Amino acid sequence: MSEINETMGQYSELFMLLAAGTYTVAFIAFAWDLARSSKALRTVDLRAASAAPALASRPARVPVSAGTSAAADRAASGVGGPAGIAERPSSAARQTGADAAGAGQTAEPGMGYAPEQRMPARIGVALTVLGALIHGAGVLTRALGAGRVPWGNMYEFLTTGAFVAVAVFLLALIRRDLRFLGTFVLGLAIIMQVAASVAYWTPVGHLVPALQSYWLIIHVSIAVLSSALFTLTFAMSALQLVQSHRQKAVAAGGADTLAFMRLVPPALSLENLSYRLNALGFIGWTFTLMFGAIWAEKAWGRFWGWDTKEVWTFVIWVVYAGYLHARATRGWTGTRAAWLSIVGYLCVVFNFTIVNQFFNGLHSYSGL
Repeated sequence: MSEINETMGQYSELFMLLAAGTYTVAFIAFAWDLARSSKALRTVDLRAASAAPALASRPARVPVSAGTSAAADRAASGVGGPAGIAERPSSAARQTGADAAGAGQTAEPGMGYAPEQRMPARIGVALTVLGALIHGAGVLTRALGAGRVPWGNMYEFLTTGAFVAVAVFLLALIRRDLRFLGTFVLGLAIIMQVAASVAYWTPVGHLVPALQSYWLIIHVSIAVLSSALFTLTFAMSALQLVQSHRQKAVAAGGADTLAFMRLVPPALSLENLSYRLNALGFIGWTFTLMFGAIWAEKAWGRFWGWDTKEVWTFVIWVVYAGYLHARATRGWTGTRAAWLSIVGYLCVVFNFTIVNQFFNGLHSYSGL
């Protein structure tokens, strides 16, 4: 068993603090991007609304094919000006100012990057990358200080889980413009780091005997990655509910009070991407459950013992299985699918916080 390096543990805590500070500034940058875009879009709305009366009163002169009898009749009667020119209201004049400005619009459904550059969002991404590098250094020095993988208690699971969630978000940005998720993902990462430091802080130390197994690396690493994917889908499902409400309100003729949501794709696009990521997370959680059972058989001589942690791990699996089945075969789309996804993530949070902290069992490894 390797010796504990307390100096590395102190460096780890310093890196975690610096990463949390960097994430906070990035969070502000992403929030600034949403607020700035919302203000700019409202300005466009007002300009379009003021220009609409002038557009409506000014006819457009559109060339008409001289071969048509209708054009010839209008030219002969003197209606519409010189021969071959017909006057009719322009298409822009038939729109309201809000419509011309794009009220009710959303970001591109494919979530591709638009040509225009949003400087606050670019700053937010750059700071997130910097924060992730510092955060990764914190996770690494924690591992070097303990001489093992850094997820043996709730403090380490939270800090590592926050790092993986941010890393998955940054990897997703390579293919899709998910910068609208920045405030939500970083907000959750900051909450996780604050909770780890305030409520679950544990000094660097050795693992309890039951965790001294190679199955810890296999079982917990997959659980962390799956939880990171569920964190992203939770954020997307919450935004899906807001976007769906906004789209329905605008379609019914209501005012677009959430202009910043134009930076967010349509509710259906959010739902489709969330479904794919939940499917990946569900596969990972299935392996988490299977490898946990194998580890339990090697450690305690049985695959399943109805321990509270085991039960709630299975409950999470059932909720996400129900979500995937209901959406794929029963037509549970829209808000019902979003709420099921949110319920699944709340079960993940409950399993990690309440079950670990307040339920005694064979899985009481919180370190508290």
